[in-house]
Parts: sequence; C-alpha cells; structure tokens
Amino acid sequence: MNILQINNVSKKYSQHIALNNVSLSIPEKSIFGLLGPNGAGKTSLIRIINQITGPDTGEIFFKNEKLSQKHIEKIGYLPEERGLYKKMTVGEQALYLAQLKGLKKNDAKKKLLYWFEKFEMGGWWKKKIEELSKGMQQKVQFIVTVLHEPELIILDEPFSGFDPINAQLIKNEIIELQKKGSTIIFSTHNMGSVEELCNNIALINKSEKILDGSVNEIKKQHRTNTYKIAFKGNVMGFANALWTGGEVLEKITEDDTHYFTIKLAKNITSNQVLQLILPTCEIVSFNEIIPNMNDIFISNVKPINNTTQINNAFTE
Repeated sequence: MNILQINNVSKKYSQHIALNNVSLSIPEKSIFGLLGPNGAGKTSLIRIINQITGPDTGEIFFKNEKLSQKHIEKIGYLPEERGLYKKMTVGEQALYLAQLKGLKKNDAKKKLLYWFEKFEMGGWWKKKIEELSKGMQQKVQFIVTVLHEPELIILDEPFSGFDPINAQLIKNEIIELQKKGSTIIFSTHNMGSVEELCNNIALINKSEKILDGSVNEIKKQHRTNTYKIAFKGNVMGFANALWTGGEVLEKITEDDTHYFTIKLAKNITSNQVLQLILPTCEIVSFNEIIPNMNDIFISNVKPINNTTQINNAFTE
C-alpha cells in the first residue's frame, strides 16, 4: 500500500514552473529518497504535501484519502531552514511545538524527557535556544518532528551541521522509526546516505521527475558492463584473449598482480569473457562495477547551459 499517491502535480510561481506534471507513489513503511539539484522542485513538492501551499493542478492521496487538513497531525516535517525561537528555553520551545502537534502537555513532557535522555540532552532543558550550537538545535528540532509519532516523516537535509557521531545517531533513529512503522521521505544531496538508508528514490530535475524506483533496480538499470579483474600471468596473452570481447579502460600492476578495468562488448557476457581469458592467466578476483547513486545522479542531471540562458535573456 502507498502512504502517498501524487498524481500529475504542477506548481507555478509567476513565470517560474516549480513542478511540471509530477507523479509519485511512496510505499508505506519505506525510506524514500527525494533527490534533485538545487531549484529542481523538491521543496515545492514538500510544501504541497505539508499543505503549506497547494498545487495548481493534480492531486495527492494519503492512504487512499484525498489529502486534507485532518492529515496534518499524521505528518512530521523537519525543514532544511530550521525555525526555533532563539530567546525561548529548549524545554519551553519543545513543549510548545509538541502541543501544536496535538499532544497534551503532560504527555508531551514525558515523551520529551524520554528523548532528551536518549540523546543525552538532560542538561539542556533550561538553556536558551541561542546558547546551543547549530547541531544541538537540530537535535531539538528532530525530536519535536518525531515526538507525536507521525505516520509520515519528511526530513529535508537532516544531517546538515551534524558531526559524524551525531549524523550516525540520527541515521540509527531513522532506521528505528521505519521499523516501528513510520514512512520517511528523505531529501538530501548526500548520495552515500541515500545508498545506506533508502529503499526507493525519485529524482526531480528542472521541475520534472526523470527517474524513480527501487535503489537496487535503478542501479541495475545503469550498469555499464564494466568489470574490475585482478590476475597473475602474461599480460599480452590476457590482452589477446580479451580483444574480441571488450576493451581495457585502466591497468595497474603491483608486484606480480595486474589490475585491469575492462568494459565488455554489448553482446558479450561475463561468463564468455572468463572462458576467453582463463587459459591465459590465474584469476585473483573478478567483480562487476555497479554505478553508485552519486554516479547515477550526475549522469542524469545535466548541467544548465548558462551561456545559452544569458543569450536567450538578451534576445527576448
């Protein structure tokens, strides 16, 4: 079942098209990566899901019901631009935001004390927000985002400003929240975190969805039939055996071991190339190079031609 079904959503601000006919299916209890370069339209879509703004066309369904105000309490949202009141104490701020999400004061305080202890924040309660570092403030805001146990949690660049230890702490909590039944929409430019956490992703560029699906399937779709092979033996014999089946992209020799990166011809399988080269050398290792999400992101997001844009601006 999908927790969110986004159908043909478009949004325009003056002459700028922020979203153009975007459709997405977000599976329940998944960690879903919403990816794209700056200005692609991700934040516009997130704001529509949170009903901060509405779409010009299209519609969104929350668990098969048309998205409405009653669903707001089922959503937790951590925006990229944090919004805490600097002069309030941490405790006052956290209780205030928790009650806005529908929690009673006593229930909110019990939940907050649990999270403060879990995150080793016991001494922060009476500190003013302005006394905290950026990372400490983000811990507070993460807690108030998830405190009311929302079914859908939207995290926009959640690791920004965190040191590696606290980033890992938040990653662990994201995984735990998923295990407990929450769905997480996770927007980030950190492709390493996407590979580590996400089950499914969508890539938006220039207001349009250009790619979506499971992380594993997308990586398979972008395979280039490229392999890294380590072997011992005669390099010339290896090259002669290989020449009909592929090309050498890179070669390194260390001691008596040769490390080759090879790209196979489209009609040649890895088994066939192994049969060609096995008589000529001793194979140490043979591994396919699967593109990572960073490679896939770069290959699908084409840079904007600024020169063309500038020229067009002068001729309009």
